[in-house]
Parts: sequence; structure tokens; C-alpha cells
Amino acid sequence: MAYPNQLPPPPPQTMGSTNTVFITETRFDPSYLKTVPGILKAIVILFNLIGFICIQSSAFWSNGRGVYFNIVAHLGLWFSGILLVLYLFHVVEKYHNIKWLKIEMVAYIVMVFLYLIASTIVVAFGAAAYSAAGFFGYLAMVLYGGDAFLKYQALKAGELAQGHRVQAKQTHVTTPPALP
Repeated sequence: MAYPNQLPPPPPQTMGSTNTVFITETRFDPSYLKTVPGILKAIVILFNLIGFICIQSSAFWSNGRGVYFNIVAHLGLWFSGILLVLYLFHVVEKYHNIKWLKIEMVAYIVMVFLYLIASTIVVAFGAAAYSAAGFFGYLAMVLYGGDAFLKYQALKAGELAQGHRVQAKQTHVTTPPALP
């Protein structure tokens, strides 16, 4: 029986909490190579290496354009290679306080611009090996841009670079006061 002046009971309140789980042991886990970021890193390492080999196999390998392209290819090769190893051995998860996604995003944006310049100047040179290197440089540029976009989306969504969050929801029910 309800009284006319009495308010209805409040709805149950739900409160949630989020726990972040990090395993701080370094271990080799090749499953990262099956994820999209892992595949992108592996392919971009291959493109960096092929572009470098194209310039080095040219008769004009010591030309300033080729040297600049090789510097960019080496930067990409070393940065992506080291990050791939860090992810494969879960070092990124061990040092989870470092803003890995932001570092990767900024570095990949820089690599996009460096590869845009490097690929354009070697393609403009006109040698066949330089054109092939420029082609692989443009492919690497696109992959770096795509990976930077994925990192931006992950940052915006509040995702972790490595590790996972466990969602725990608890329901708290409040009972109405006793009737007089």
C-alpha cells in the first residue's frame, strides 16, 4: 500500500571498478605477430630493408639522395625492429608507466614525413634502383601512417599498449526506509 505523499523508492545503483592487470615478467610471446600492429611492424621492417638494399645495389649508392634515403630506412628499421622485440618479450608491459602509444604515434608521424621526402627525392633521380627504393619507401610511409592512426585511436579510447583491463561491476541495492 502506497501513501500519496511518499516518493517511489530509488532505483538500484550500480557502481563499477576497473582493475588493470600487468604481468611484469619478461617472456617471449610470438602471438604479438598475429595482431594488426605486429603484422604492420613486421611488414614495415621488410619494406625498410628492401628499400635499403635497392639503394645499396645501385651504382649511385653514394649519391646524397641515396644516403638520405638509407638514413631514413635505417631509422625506420631500427626503431620498428626494437619496438617489435620489446613487444615480443613483453618489455612494454613490464614498463607500463611509459606512454608507449604516444611515443609510437609521434615517431610514426615523423617517419611518414621523412619517408615522403626521401621517397620523392629518390624517385625524382630517375635510376631504376632508386625508383624501386622509392616505391618501397612510399609503401612504408603508408604503413607508418596507418599504424600512427591506429595508435591515435587507441590513445583516444584509453587502451593500453600491452596488458589488459578486467572489468568488475558491483550492484548496490538501497532499501527504502520503513513505513511509519
